[in-house]
Amino acid sequence: MSDNVRYIELKSGYSDDGPAWIARVRFSKSKKSIYFNNMLLKSLKGSGIGANYYDLESGDQYWVSGVKKQEWNRHTYGKGDVMIEKSLIDWFCKHINYLEKSFLIPIDDLPESDIQRLNQLENS
Repeated sequence: MSDNVRYIELKSGYSDDGPAWIARVRFSKSKKSIYFNNMLLKSLKGSGIGANYYDLESGDQYWVSGVKKQEWNRHTYGKGDVMIEKSLIDWFCKHINYLEKSFLIPIDDLPESDIQRLNQLENS
């Protein structure tokens, strides 16, 4: 399961305190693009400042990484709770071997991305 679960944090306009999620994602065949919450996140290929992906539609920048094994996924100076898909809570607590969930905000599982729409957008 961990291959398609990621920590995602909005960086545009927030620095290290933006909304953050632990959620399932889908990767493109090349693994350079990520489908998340009906967005297509494209790699910044090392050119971002504090971010490594951007949303193709809005241009907003995001930090995307694997879920860390310690209890905190935000950057050193970041603060704020992290939203997590309800179906991932048990997996997350086992993954990090930590039972305290106070910093997690359970949310309904996010919708599957409309890959066809996003691919058409990318190719237009």
